[in-house]
Amino acid sequence: MSETFFQVVVRYTVKPEEVETVLGLLGEMAVATRAEEGNISYDFFRGVEEPDQIVILERYVDAAGFAGHREYEHIERLGVAQIIPRLASRSIQTFENASNS
Repeated sequence: MSETFFQVVVRYTVKPEEVETVLGLLGEMAVATRAEEGNISYDFFRGVEEPDQIVILERYVDAAGFAGHREYEHIERLGVAQIIPRLASRSIQTFENASNS
């Protein structure tokens, strides 16, 4: 039986002086997000060649699980209030599992 899921890929360019702070905050975000009902996984990676680049891979049971993620208090407390102001740019892409097609 194939697994179905909803994949989110987030890319951050962090202000150079803020990288270590953002990595610490993402550690907190990961713990909180992994405890969400609709979350399957949450991992983040720092660029080797470009250390100010961070990629976050999030997996949810479905699109509703991702929508629910945005309603948790840690999104406002950590993401909106503390992480986003430390970024030079960000992008968010969402994908549905196509391997069952």
